[in-house]
Amino acid sequence: MRTILIAAVILGVSGSYMAKLADKMTSGDKLAKTESQARAMNAYASIDPEPPAGSRRVSLPADSRGHFRADARVDGRNIDFMVDTGASAIALTERDAASLGIRPYPSDYTVKVTTANGPAKAARARINRIDIGGVVVRDVDALVMPDSELGQNLLGMTFLSRLKRFEYSGGRLVLEQ
Repeated sequence: MRTILIAAVILGVSGSYMAKLADKMTSGDKLAKTESQARAMNAYASIDPEPPAGSRRVSLPADSRGHFRADARVDGRNIDFMVDTGASAIALTERDAASLGIRPYPSDYTVKVTTANGPAKAARARINRIDIGGVVVRDVDALVMPDSELGQNLLGMTFLSRLKRFEYSGGRLVLEQ
């Protein structure tokens, strides 16, 4: 598990570097136009205007630190996530889980996880529906972690693996269903 965490950190750092490099290589006018279109569609996501027939596509711009953030509609509530391809599951803070009506008992924290701050325990949860700009995943596994162990909700592989594809392209993370 420690090897997976180290690999995830290395991928995150290299992804951040590549995002910054790609942003520098993109022309200023094109980038400004793309950013203004993204803001008009959603604070974090923009819907790609030309997805293949029958599919939905969302393009997430990198933030100033090179991370990809998604403002998702989770079971009817808006929840902010950082996309983490190195996370095996969706991870929710206790505060945001409680806003969704998910309130694990202390005895439910039985799943051992490894974080950047070391080992921690999480509780299993189930999310009925996550919608990011029209890309919808239903009935998905998640983990709830104490707020002291997790400062930001993570959109991990239990969500991403249910998509047709996700890729880094032109300084953006593209999610396609």
